[in-house]
Amino acid sequence: MMQEYRSNSYLFGGNAPYVEELYEAYLDNPGSVPDNWRAYFDALQNVPAADGSTNPDIAHAPVVESFAQRAKANAFNNKVSGSELAVARRQVHVQSLIAAYRVLGSRWADLDPLKRQERPRLPELEPGFYDLTEADMDMSFSATNTYFSKAEQSTLREIVQALRETYCGTIGSEYMHITDPAEKRWWQERLESVRAKPNFEAQKKVHILERLTAAEGLERYLHTKYVGQKRFSLEGGESFIACMDELIQRAGKAGVQEIVIGMAHRGRLNVLVNTLGKVPKQLFAEFDHTAPEELPSGDVKYHQGFSSDITTEGGPVHLSLAFNPSHLEIVNPVVEGSVKARLDRRGDKEGDTVLPILVHGDAAFAGQGVVMETLALAQTRGYYTGGTVHVVINNQIGFTTSDPRDTRSTLYCTDVVKMIEAPVLHVNGDDAEAVVLASQMALDYRQQFNKDVVVDIVCFRKLGHNEQDTPALTQPLMYKKIAQHPGTRKLYGDKLVAQGVLPPEGPDEMVKAFRAAMDAGKSSYDPVLTNYKSKFAVDWAPFLGKKWTDAADTALPMAEIKRLAERITTVPDNFKVHPLVEKVLADRAAMGRGEARVDWGMGEHLAYASLVASGYAVRLSGEDSGRGTFTHRHAVLHDQNREKWDEGTYTPLQHVTEGQAPFVVIDSLLSEEAVLGFEYGYASAEPNTLVIWEAQFGDFVNGAQVVIDQFIASGEVKWGRANGIVLMLPHGYEGQGPEHSSARLERFMQLAADNNMQIVQPTSASQIFHVLRRQMVRMFRKPLIIMSPKSLLRHKDASSPLSEFTKGEFKTVIGEQSTEVNAEKVRRVIVCSGKVYYDLVKARTERKNVDAVILRVEQLYPFPHKAFAAELRKYPNATEIVWCQDEPQNQGAWFFVQHYLHENMADGQRLGYAGRPASASPAVGYVHLHQEQQKALLEQAFSKLKGFVLTK
Repeated sequence: MMQEYRSNSYLFGGNAPYVEELYEAYLDNPGSVPDNWRAYFDALQNVPAADGSTNPDIAHAPVVESFAQRAKANAFNNKVSGSELAVARRQVHVQSLIAAYRVLGSRWADLDPLKRQERPRLPELEPGFYDLTEADMDMSFSATNTYFSKAEQSTLREIVQALRETYCGTIGSEYMHITDPAEKRWWQERLESVRAKPNFEAQKKVHILERLTAAEGLERYLHTKYVGQKRFSLEGGESFIACMDELIQRAGKAGVQEIVIGMAHRGRLNVLVNTLGKVPKQLFAEFDHTAPEELPSGDVKYHQGFSSDITTEGGPVHLSLAFNPSHLEIVNPVVEGSVKARLDRRGDKEGDTVLPILVHGDAAFAGQGVVMETLALAQTRGYYTGGTVHVVINNQIGFTTSDPRDTRSTLYCTDVVKMIEAPVLHVNGDDAEAVVLASQMALDYRQQFNKDVVVDIVCFRKLGHNEQDTPALTQPLMYKKIAQHPGTRKLYGDKLVAQGVLPPEGPDEMVKAFRAAMDAGKSSYDPVLTNYKSKFAVDWAPFLGKKWTDAADTALPMAEIKRLAERITTVPDNFKVHPLVEKVLADRAAMGRGEARVDWGMGEHLAYASLVASGYAVRLSGEDSGRGTFTHRHAVLHDQNREKWDEGTYTPLQHVTEGQAPFVVIDSLLSEEAVLGFEYGYASAEPNTLVIWEAQFGDFVNGAQVVIDQFIASGEVKWGRANGIVLMLPHGYEGQGPEHSSARLERFMQLAADNNMQIVQPTSASQIFHVLRRQMVRMFRKPLIIMSPKSLLRHKDASSPLSEFTKGEFKTVIGEQSTEVNAEKVRRVIVCSGKVYYDLVKARTERKNVDAVILRVEQLYPFPHKAFAAELRKYPNATEIVWCQDEPQNQGAWFFVQHYLHENMADGQRLGYAGRPASASPAVGYVHLHQEQQKALLEQAFSKLKGFVLTK
């Protein structure tokens, strides 16, 4: 074994890993290392840098590499005698043994309550692997850089015992993958100083047992009273409730004032009652189907959210349990976005006052991609929330029929978090005190370093995936073990009796007391505060219960328009913008003075500027949002003379007026699902911010479809949750192929019902100005889906005169614009939406067609029946209505809008279609074929009706 160790070591006789640890200790505290090493490191700090200066903050990695190189040359041993070298070698081997336990100890820890498998054989955890024999066990070695005792020397026997107690007990820790030495030392001190063993007072132990009793008691009460009804029981994982209790109480003591919790259904009802304080009587009413049905749709009880205010030692803490559908981990980014909004409202940039807690199942945590996407947001500037505490209810099976060998390709279900170097504490769910200790350390780490941390509670699931399942059908061995398990509460109760903390009848008396409380429909433990309201709470009442209206006063005085235009086209002195951007700013300045028509980018900027000047914050995110995918926005300017990559930017919209609301624009990471979920969560917590997510290309929204289906489209009818998020989805048939043409308008139309959202396709600069302002000025919040253009961003005819910004409002329907049309002679009304309007106008001009008018539907949903009907009445002799669209017939708005059109037609009028034929693909990939199709659909728009024709 020793030969194998030597062949794989970076050095023998000096050992670079050992030297590296000494160097880390030196960086933290120079006095903690021996004098000779301190002198060596002092000299190293004064090595001249490449520029000739001496830099005490030299990079760590090159230093470590130099240790390895010196070791290979045996440079550490050239002045050491033979006997000293032998002692040094043993010390190095001991240090390597310590390092091995810190890295691998979790693999030998006692984590499985069911004890289904023997611990693996790990030679690296045996002293003999490092050529340390029984004769060495009672020799004393330096305990530098360990925290097992205050003594400088310990025997090898004592060191091995301490290592096994710390790293191989009921807590298995993983933190050595963290690159920050300070964080690693923090974990070493916290774990090794107590040997990963709790030492709670009797009162604390009784409280833990009470939490276990409540967790088990609620499940058993529901199991006997509501036989066979789905509840996704927590039985087998009851210590999770003790974990949540500790996290909340300790967070309150640490200064946290709000906690947002996201979790799927496993144990959710238990959390509602035993953590958030929902009155059991209310839960029972939902089981009895006697709860009031106030929502158009509603949702099952184990998807419901809840909020309450809890008393803690540090003061009141507001708890929010996010609503969550069956898509499990999709709630993660929603919670993070909600936390971000709350932090921004408090002006907390560090994340100390609001805490996100995400609860995961083992299979979902390892298997669902949104987990990785959300983790990737953690330390980015636009999505930072100060670190998340992740809790895994690890029932070791995932869903019922899965074989653990098929649920992931990693050793642990938590290995995905290593991508952001998050530490993990695996803990045996049967050791409730260890679970509480792990929760304490996790919360303290998060508050200290503002980074993510994981508590992986290894437990089991007593029943099936749901209460109608029979897991023994596919997991007979596992469920034989489970059937023999007495339960975590029983084990811990017996332990407290044996310790003399409780009398023999104590645990049973707790059970009886809890049962009596359930029979009365009351809580056995009630820390909920009533009639408490934080000054940071948002009142959504003004936005709720309002009837739909299209009207909103969104025009601005000319003087204000000109003032805003001047502010957003001004850059600081000595700030060198790119020549192309310089021209953009100059053109926009001319637009603001009324010397040129306003283009799309300027119209959008004027909307943002007017909102932030009026006290409405704006948050815009997406890939390339600062510049704009099609380089039309230029919200963030870059100094061409800047010397550092992280300096030299200027955002004019942040300098509109003194005391303005914030304007934030974020170039997001390459994620759709997590980023859109985050922005939805932000908007759900902040009604006074215009929250916009912009897809780089409209079809990219495909990657976020779960957020759209489960939250944006249905959140209000299921959960009563208003939300004003805006989606900007570039959409337009420009010959760019199937992946960059369609934002899948048809999907949004299919989801539209109950006035749940707005779907618009504006075609001019003034229209985007008014619709963005309308989103905030109206006193209700609905998601807004904007099919935003590509070619229209610079289309001359899509620009608007300044007068359209100083009067009017967003027009849901725009009538015929030509003054040469004789309404009496019109025989055909062509109805369209979006860019195709300009193609139709050009085609009509070329054809010199005088009996056809073109109407633009700018708001597809809710369909503007009154405005549309008013336009149709202008043409009493029209006999044909034609819907024209760029998209294939089975896509776009045709199948959904035809019913609206038919409803407003006069008797005898006929309705036809002009557009691309039905297709499995959103668009063709060949430019010449695109052009042929475009020519054909325009021909069809003005020709005799063919194919499907609907007569009124």
